[in-house]
Amino acid sequence: MNRANKEAWVGTLLLSVWLFVLMWQFTEHRRVVSDAQTDLRSRAHEIDGTLSAVTRALRFRGALFQDRLDPVLNELARIRTNALVSTGPLLAVGLLNNDGDIVVAAGETNLLTHEVIAETERWTDENVTFVLTIEGASVTPEGVTNNPTVVLPSMRGFTNDFPREPKNFSATNFPPPPTNAAGQIEPPPPGDEGRPPEGDRPHGRDRRPPWMRGMTDAEFRALAAKRELHGLVLIMSAENFRAVVTHDWWLRAVIAFFAGISALGAGLAWRNTARTAELQIRLVRASEQNSHLKELNLAAAGLAHETRNPLNIIRGQAQMLARAADASAEAQEKSRIIIGETDKVTAQLTEFINYSRPREVRRARVSPAAIANEVIRTLGYDIEEKKLKTDVSGDNIFVEADEQLLRQVLFNLILNAIQAVGENGRIQFFITNAGKNEAVIEIRDDGPGVSLENRLEIFKPYFTTHQKGTGLGLAVVQQIVSAHGWEIECVANEPRGAVFRISHLKINP
Repeated sequence: MNRANKEAWVGTLLLSVWLFVLMWQFTEHRRVVSDAQTDLRSRAHEIDGTLSAVTRALRFRGALFQDRLDPVLNELARIRTNALVSTGPLLAVGLLNNDGDIVVAAGETNLLTHEVIAETERWTDENVTFVLTIEGASVTPEGVTNNPTVVLPSMRGFTNDFPREPKNFSATNFPPPPTNAAGQIEPPPPGDEGRPPEGDRPHGRDRRPPWMRGMTDAEFRALAAKRELHGLVLIMSAENFRAVVTHDWWLRAVIAFFAGISALGAGLAWRNTARTAELQIRLVRASEQNSHLKELNLAAAGLAHETRNPLNIIRGQAQMLARAADASAEAQEKSRIIIGETDKVTAQLTEFINYSRPREVRRARVSPAAIANEVIRTLGYDIEEKKLKTDVSGDNIFVEADEQLLRQVLFNLILNAIQAVGENGRIQFFITNAGKNEAVIEIRDDGPGVSLENRLEIFKPYFTTHQKGTGLGLAVVQQIVSAHGWEIECVANEPRGAVFRISHLKINP
C-alpha cells in the first residue's frame, strides 16, 4: 500500500470516528432533552396529585366551596410570582369542567386560552402546558364522570339566617319525585317546576344550599355540571428547561469541536510521522549515495591528479620537438597545437581538483578590500591587455572568513568579469555595512550581463557562456560561499552589465 492510499485510509478512519462522536453527542443531547421534559412532566403530576388530595380532603359530600380552594391555588401560583422564590416553574393553574371551561384559576390567568387548553401537552419557547385528569374522578367512555367534585360558589355576602344544611346533602343526589295511585309522576305545582314536593322534603325543607333555593332543579343541575371538576391545566415556565437544553447543546458542540480538532491533529501528526519516516529513509539512502559519491570524487580527483603528469610529459616533448634545429615549420606548428591543447586539459583538471577538494573553513579576521587589491595586481596583465578600469571602494570593514578561500572567490569573480567585458570596460569592487553586524560584497562590471534564465544556472558545474571557460569557476565560488554560510546571487547592473553580490558576511570589528 503506497503512502497516498495509507493517508486516505487513515483519513477515512479518523472521519468515521469523528462522525461517531457527533452521533453520540447528538444522541446524548436528545436524552438530556427527554430527561428534562420527563422532569417537567413529573412535576406536573406531583402538582396534580397534590391538588387531587387537597380537593378530596376539603370536599364534603361531593361539594367543595371555592373560597376554600382559592388559597390553595393562589399559594401554588405564588411559587412563581413571589420574587423571593422566582425560580419556581409554575406560571398558571386552572381547574376544568367536562366542557373544558375554566372553573377556578390562579396565577397568570391570561395564559389560559382555549387554544392552549385544547392540547394535552403543548411546548413553546416560553412555557409548557399540561392538561391532566383530576385524580379520584374516573371518566367513562360515554364521558360521564364518576364521583365528581363540584365547586360551589362562595358563601361570602350571605347574611340571612337559614337553617343549616343537612349532613346528608349531596349536590347531585335528590329524592325521587312523588307519584299518584296509578304510579304516575305528579306534576309539580305551578311556579314550582323542578322542585321536589313539600311533603317529600325531609323535615319539610329544601336540601339545596339556602342561597340556591330560588333555582329550579334543572338550573341547579346545570350549575353543578358547569362546576364539576374533570381536569387540571398547568402552565409551567420553560426557562429552566431551555437553560438546561442550551447548556447541554453548547457542551456537546464543544465536545464535537474538540473531537474534530483532535481528529485533525491526529491526522496531521500521523502524516508528519509518515513523512518523517519517509524522509529518514531517503536521508539514509542519500547518505549512502553521498558516501558513494565521495568515494567516486576521491577516485576522480586522484585520476585527474595522475593524468596531469603524462600531460606535462607530452607538453615537454612537444616543446622539445618545436625547438629542434631540424624541425620543419609544419612540425613546429603541430607542436604548438599540442602544447595549447595540453594546457587547456591541464587547466580543466586543475579546476576539477579544486572543485572536488573538501572545503575546511579556518576563519580569521581579514580585509576583503585588501584581498581584492592583491587579486587585481595578480591579474594586472589581463587588465592592461584589455585596457580595463578597476575600482576598489566602500567601507573599511573586516570580516570573519578563511583568507585563502576568500581570495579564491574574489579571484574567480574578478577573472570572470575580465573575461565578460570588452576593451576599455570597467570593473568595481564594493563592500558596505548592511546592518545587523553583516557586510555585503559586490563585484560589478559593464559587460553584456547575464540573462534572467541563466542567473541560477551559472553556478552549476560545467555551465559556461565563455568559449575558453571551464564551467567550474563559479561552481567553486558557490561551494566556498556555502561553506562559510554566506549567500551569492547574480543580478543586473544598471545601465548594463552584471553584479555578483555576496551577503551575510559577519563583521569582525
